[in-house]
Amino acid sequence: MYVPKESQPKQGGAAAKAQDGEKGGKKKIVAQNKKARHDYAIIDTYEAGIVLSGTEVKSLRQGRTSLTDGFVQIDGGEAWLHNAHIPEYAQGTWTNHSARRKRKLLLHREEIDKLESKTQETGHTIVPLSVYFKDGRAKAEIALARGKKEYDKRQTLREKQDRRESDRAIAAAKRRQRGQ
Repeated sequence: MYVPKESQPKQGGAAAKAQDGEKGGKKKIVAQNKKARHDYAIIDTYEAGIVLSGTEVKSLRQGRTSLTDGFVQIDGGEAWLHNAHIPEYAQGTWTNHSARRKRKLLLHREEIDKLESKTQETGHTIVPLSVYFKDGRAKAEIALARGKKEYDKRQTLREKQDRRESDRAIAAAKRRQRGQ
């Protein structure tokens, strides 16, 4: 059977990326900083682009990165991501990158000014929450945060555990109703 060329699906470009989950605004999460959500109370979140070298992008696409010690600092009107560990690319040559170098974040001027004024207040900091690919571009979700006290951390864990127990009880009750 003959199928016209116009109606045949295309294999490359946007169609291939849509199958990978990168096109159409979908996120392909590379790394998350779960420790940040535990240690800090998140006030506001921002999406920032990251300036990366070629081997850093290839290493990120392999899904090997860590944000646990990372933080963001505003320096000279620019936002910089410090201590994010992106390991060296295995097939890289002498052009390979340094694993813990500081990386520039791309934000709007208003966002940088707002973050800079807020971090001057006592107890506020900027932490990376996740690194992901969106439309084929590396992005970082950063958050303006305030450090939690030890009792706040325990309270959050207790609330999470209570929520989990109530969800289990509701699910068990629904299962019993269906069984009757």
